[in-house]
Amino acid sequence: MNAYARARELIDAAHAADPARTADGRAAELVYADHMETWVARLVENATPLLRLAARCQHLERWTTPRGTFPEGKAGYLNWRRSLYVKQAERARELLLAAGVSTEEAGEVVTWVSKTGLKTNPGTQALEDAAVLVFLENEIGAFAAQHAEYPREKFVDILKKTWRKLSPAGQQAALGLDLPPAIAALVRDALAGASGA
Repeated sequence: MNAYARARELIDAAHAADPARTADGRAAELVYADHMETWVARLVENATPLLRLAARCQHLERWTTPRGTFPEGKAGYLNWRRSLYVKQAERARELLLAAGVSTEEAGEVVTWVSKTGLKTNPGTQALEDAAVLVFLENEIGAFAAQHAEYPREKFVDILKKTWRKLSPAGQQAALGLDLPPAIAALVRDALAGASGA
């Protein structure tokens, strides 16, 4: 077994410990990793094994740092997110090195997973595109239900900001998603506002 295959086993074993489960009983984080890798493979022609591994590390052991461990409000949320980027990236490095992946390649994964060089580093942007597309395709309905008290304008604003994170290729992929009608209407409003901004 090569180092990449060993790294995949270690990463997926870490995901499998997620106590949250999907309807079919799989670890939620493992399902998320599958979605991330699928999108990276669709977005990046001949995606390298290293980039695929990085995609699987996007939410690596995120469940160990719940949102509630940081203060409420926007500042607390942003600090939580930043701390996750660093923690996930360093945990990815640890697992990759343990599997025999080179220090240089493990460092590349750290760059991508920590969101370093967003918009300028192709690997970082590929992971960001994939994360947004996973959110739009699989999570936005639950997010909307969880935040039903938000006014429509707030959802539209969130979608505008989300849209701006995407590369042109990511935006094209997003336009091809088959979204529920209510969500699709919000996206259309967000895009109308984004193009006028």
